[in-house]
Amino acid sequence: MTTIAVTGKGGTGKTVLSALLIHFISQKTTNVLAVDADPDSNLPDALGVAELVENTLGDVREVFQVSRDEMGTTNKEQWLEGKVYAEVICECDNFDLLVMGRPEGEGCYCFANNLLRGVLRRLMRHYDYIIIDSEAGLEHFSRKTIESADYIIVVTDMSKKGLSTAKRIKELSEELDLGFKEIFLVGNRITNKEAEEVIRSFAEQNNIKLLEFLPYDEKIAELDLKGEPIVNLPEDSAYYQKVKGIAEKIEELHVRSITS
Repeated sequence: MTTIAVTGKGGTGKTVLSALLIHFISQKTTNVLAVDADPDSNLPDALGVAELVENTLGDVREVFQVSRDEMGTTNKEQWLEGKVYAEVICECDNFDLLVMGRPEGEGCYCFANNLLRGVLRRLMRHYDYIIIDSEAGLEHFSRKTIESADYIIVVTDMSKKGLSTAKRIKELSEELDLGFKEIFLVGNRITNKEAEEVIRSFAEQNNIKLLEFLPYDEKIAELDLKGEPIVNLPEDSAYYQKVKGIAEKIEELHVRSITS
């Protein structure tokens, strides 16, 4: 089993990359779990399966608040886990999808994140790949929501803030001793060689492995504006082909991990 978490500053294109990775890898194996761990959920739309998502982890929290007095002697964790398996995990054509959603009420994010962390631990053994579209920023590291990830892909754009977030992610992973096998850096929407050199130098200075530069693609903005899935990006798109290459590298890492 290989777990990949895609993270970075908000607005850098994490969901686009996550959706395309899920698209490519699920063409090779249907034993894939896609996880939208961002309360501001966009992954189902990017994958073109939003109409299939009926419940989220946030919904489970609300039901639990109402139902726990009726549970009797039933183990709370078993009840929650059963609820997630039966009602939250969405079975799509080539992959399963788990959406965190936006729960209501005070303190609900802590509850939902704790639930997500526990569910991921239990689900790991059932899938070849788990691909997580993380929420923006750094809190999922401090909360250890993705502590079980094997590989982290940090997405940055051509902004100083994007690189600052990438640096802090690397520092936090070391401070918290999260034990990721590798942290990768992807430069997204890169339009010139100067930006490539800045990002390449940053990766070297901070000991982060540079995975790929992805170009700006107007077609992505067009699909987003029309409300069409990102996975409908044309196959002859340079962006499409470069992310396909990233997916192939992940598959190589997966094969290596199960044969070593």
